[in-house]
Amino acid sequence: MTMSVFRPAGAPVLVGRAEELAALAGALDRTPSVTFVEGEAGIGKTRLIREALERPARRGRRVLTATCLPLREPFPYGPVFDLLRQLAGRVPGALNPVCGALRPYLPELGESLPPAPEPLQDHRARQHRLFRAVRALLDALGDAVLVVEDLHWADDGTRDLLRFLVDEPPAGTATVLSYRREDLPGGGLPLGRAFRHAPGTTVVLLPLLPLDVAAVRSLTEAITEGGGVPAALAAELHARTAGIPFVLEEVVRALDGPGLLGRGTDRQSLDAMAVPALLRDAMADRMRGLGPAAVAVVHAAAALRVPVGEELLAATVGGDLGEVEGGLREALLAGVLYDLGDHRYGFRHTLAQQAVYEALPGVDRRRLHRGILTVLSAAERPPTVQLAYHARQSGDLKAWLDYGGAAARGARDMGDTATAVELLEGLLSDPRLHPGDRAGLATELSRAAVIGLAHRRATALLRRVIRDGGLPDAVRGEIRLNLGLLLNNQAGAYEAGRRDTETAVGELHERPALAARGMAALAMPSWGEDSYAVHHDWITRAERLVADEPDGALRLAVRVNHLALRLSRGEHAVLAEAEAELATGRGTAERLQLARLCGNLAEAAAWLGHFSRAERFRGQGMRLAEECGAPFLQGIIDGTALRLAWHTGRWEGLAERARHLLDMVEGASGIAADAHLVLGLLAVARGEWEEATAELGAAALDDPANAPAPILAAASGAMARVHLARGALAEACAESGRALERLGRKDIWAWGAALVPMAVAALVRDGQHARAHAVCAEFAEGIAAADAPQATAALRAAQGTVATATGRHLEAAAHFEAAGELYAALPHPYAADRAAEARVRCLVAAGQTGAAPELAALADRFTALGATRDAARCRRVLRGCGVVTPSRRGRRGYGSELSPREAEVARLVALGRTNREIAAVLFLSPRTVEQHVAKVLRKLGAASREEVPAPSTGA
Repeated sequence: MTMSVFRPAGAPVLVGRAEELAALAGALDRTPSVTFVEGEAGIGKTRLIREALERPARRGRRVLTATCLPLREPFPYGPVFDLLRQLAGRVPGALNPVCGALRPYLPELGESLPPAPEPLQDHRARQHRLFRAVRALLDALGDAVLVVEDLHWADDGTRDLLRFLVDEPPAGTATVLSYRREDLPGGGLPLGRAFRHAPGTTVVLLPLLPLDVAAVRSLTEAITEGGGVPAALAAELHARTAGIPFVLEEVVRALDGPGLLGRGTDRQSLDAMAVPALLRDAMADRMRGLGPAAVAVVHAAAALRVPVGEELLAATVGGDLGEVEGGLREALLAGVLYDLGDHRYGFRHTLAQQAVYEALPGVDRRRLHRGILTVLSAAERPPTVQLAYHARQSGDLKAWLDYGGAAARGARDMGDTATAVELLEGLLSDPRLHPGDRAGLATELSRAAVIGLAHRRATALLRRVIRDGGLPDAVRGEIRLNLGLLLNNQAGAYEAGRRDTETAVGELHERPALAARGMAALAMPSWGEDSYAVHHDWITRAERLVADEPDGALRLAVRVNHLALRLSRGEHAVLAEAEAELATGRGTAERLQLARLCGNLAEAAAWLGHFSRAERFRGQGMRLAEECGAPFLQGIIDGTALRLAWHTGRWEGLAERARHLLDMVEGASGIAADAHLVLGLLAVARGEWEEATAELGAAALDDPANAPAPILAAASGAMARVHLARGALAEACAESGRALERLGRKDIWAWGAALVPMAVAALVRDGQHARAHAVCAEFAEGIAAADAPQATAALRAAQGTVATATGRHLEAAAHFEAAGELYAALPHPYAADRAAEARVRCLVAAGQTGAAPELAALADRFTALGATRDAARCRRVLRGCGVVTPSRRGRRGYGSELSPREAEVARLVALGRTNREIAAVLFLSPRTVEQHVAKVLRKLGAASREEVPAPSTGA
C-alpha cells in the first residue's frame, strides 16, 4: 500500500540565511566540494540544503539524499547504501570492476553492476575494497550531489565510509553533510576524527545560528501572509522561541488565522500559550483537531521515534488497516506527520515528536512500547538497538537487559564504541538492577569506555559500583583498573587514576594477567612524578607475570609499554625492535595493541626529535586505531600531529587545527593538553603574553600534578620565556626551578629539550652563572647515552647562553652555530633560526658587526613562519647596528592596505594591548606605535580601538 498525500513542509520563504545560502550554492558549483552544515534541532539545516538544491542553476543535476536515524543499528554504511539505491535504473555503464563488491549490498541495482569479485578473508581488506567500490561508482556518475543529513546519528561505519569519500572526493561530486554538534558522539567529531582537507577540494563549514529579532519579524510576516508585525511583538516572539525557526513557525501557525499578528490581541494570544512549553502546546492544538484514528497513528509514530512505513504503524496501532490508512492521511493533511520519502512517515522534527510523546500518560506510553516490542521482536532481523529502547521504555527490566546487552555487544563487535558505551551506561544507571547484573554490566562498560572518548558519566557509574559491597576482589579489581585508566587517559586525573590502578593491582591477585596490565599502565612515564626507576620496576614485574601468559594480546600490551618507557629515555635499539613488532601479522586484539604502540612511539619520538620516524608511526597508528574503533587513541595521535607540525614549522592554519581538536574532544584532558600547548607556543612566538599564559596554564601549569610530564616540562620552559620577556625575572627563575626539580626526579632528561635553554637563560640573567653551568652539566650527563637529537641541540644552545653570559662571545657563537645545524637537521626551523639569531648577536657583541645583515633574512623567515615577536627583535638589532633593510614590498606603498608592521600592530590592538605593551612586544617606541595605530584606524575605517577586528584563527 502506498500513499503520496503530504503537506509541504516549511515556511514560505527562507529568512536570515542569505550568506549561508550563497556559500552553500557556491560549494555545490565548485566540485569536488564538501560542505558541513551544523546547527541545533529546528535551526533550518534541511531547509537551507533544499533551497540551495532548488535554485535554477542546479536543477537537472543528479541529487542523492539519505538521512541517519536516531536508533541506529550496529550495521555500518546503511545511509550510504540508501543513497545509492536511488540509482536503480540509472547506473552508468562501463563501471570499474571493483564496483562488483557492491552487489551483496545493493541487489536493487542488479545486473547494472560488474560481477562480484572473489571474497577476501581480511576484514580490513574487505572494507577498503568496499569503500573503493563506492567511490568508483560515484566517480562514474560525474556531476552529482550527495546529501547525508543528521550525521550525528550515523554509525561509526558510515562515518568511516564518508570520511574515506571526502578525504579524496570524486572529481564531480558535491557532498553536503548536516549534523547537530551537541549530539555528536564521543569527542564530537562529525566524521569520527579531524577532517583532512584534500588539495583542490572546496571545503565549507556552515554553522547555523538562531535568527535575530529582524529575521524573526520577517519570517512571522511571511508565515501569516498578513500585514506588518509590530517590533515589540517580534521581540516577544524572539524571546519566547530563542530565534529557532522551527519553534517560531510552530508557534505562529498555532495562532488563529492569517493576519492575526497584525491585530492588537497578539500579545494576549501568546500569553495564553502556557510559556515556556510553546511547542508542546502548538502540537497539542494540532492534535485536538484530529479524529481518533489519526490520534492513534500519531501516538504510535511518537512512540516509534523513527520514521517507519505504514505496515509497522498499523501493527503498532492495531485494528483495521483501512482505519489506520485514513488516520495517517488525516495526520499528513493536518501537518502533524509528514511523508519523508521511501514510504516512511514521521514527524518533521524531533522536537515535534518529543512534544507529542511527552504529552502521553505514562500508562499509554508503556502500552505502546510493549506492542512495538512484540512487533519488532518478530522481525526476520530484529533491530536490537530499537528493541533495547522500547524494552526500557516499556518497563520490562528483563527484556531491557537482554536486548540492551545484545545491542551493546553487537555495537562493540562492529567497532561502534560510542553506541556500546551509551547503551551500557543506560543499563547501568537503572536503579532496578540486581547486584549481579550490575557487576557484569559495569565490567563490560569499563572495557568499552577505556577506548572511547566520553568519560564523565561512565566514571561516576563505575565509581558507584566499586563502592558497593558484595563484589569479589577479582571483579572489583578489573572494574577499578579500567576506571583508573579512564581517569588517567581521558579525564587527565593522574593522581586519582594512579591510586585506583595501584589498588586494582592488589585486588587482582587472583587474576595475574590483569594485574600485569595494571602494572604496565603504572610504568608509563608520563604519569605523575615517579622516577624512571619506579616505572621500570613496574614494567619488570608486569613482564614476569605475563611471561607464560597464552594471551598474545596481553603480552604485547605489556611489551608496548616497555618499549615506550625505554624510548622515552632515547634508547636507540627500541626503534628497530618496534619496527620488527609492526612487521609481524597480528589478530584483531593484537592490532589494537599495535595501534597503541604506534601512538606511544610517535609521541616519544616527537619529544626526542625523531620527527620523520614520529610522522611514520603517527600514520600507521591512525590507520590501526581507525580499524579497531579506538577514538581516544585517534585523538592522542591527532594531538601528537599538532606538536609535530609545530616543531617542523608547518604553522599555517595550526592554531585553527588546535582549536578544532579542542572543540572535538572537549573533556578528554590527555588530548586537550597537546592542543593547548601548541596554542601557547604559537602565542609566545607572537608576543601574546596573556593568551600564552592562559593556554600554557590549560595545557599543564594550572594543575601540574595532573599534567603529562613532558608537556609540563615544555610548558614550563615556554612560561619562563614569557616571564623573561615581561621583565619578571624572579617568576622566571621560580618556574624554571620547579620544572628542573621535577625533571630531575623523573630522571628522563630528554624531556628537557624545551625547558633547559630557557631555564639557563633565566639563571644567567639573574647572575646565577655557576648554577646555570651546573644545569648544563646535569643535562649533558642525563642525555649522554640517549639518542635524543632535539635535546642534544638544546644542550648546545644552553651552553651558548652560559658562554655569552661570561663574555665568551666567539665560543658562544660556535655553540649556537652547532645548535642551529642540529635543529635544522631534525628539522625544527623555528629553533634553528633562533639559534642562528643568537649566533649573529654573539658575533656582533664580539665586534664582528659584518654579520649583522644576516638578521634581515632571519627576520623575513620569522615573519613567514608567524613568529612576529622574533622578527621584530631581529629588526631592532639591525637598527641598532645601523643596517638599513629595504621595504618588503619595494618602493611602492601599501595604499589602503595594512603594511606587515601595521597588521602586527592591528592584531595586538584587537587583543586589547596598550601602546606601551605593543611597543614592548614589537621592540618599538611608544611614539612609533601611536603612529601605526592611527594608520590602522584610518585604513580600517574604525572610530576607536574597540572596532579593530579580531585577528584570524590561523597560525
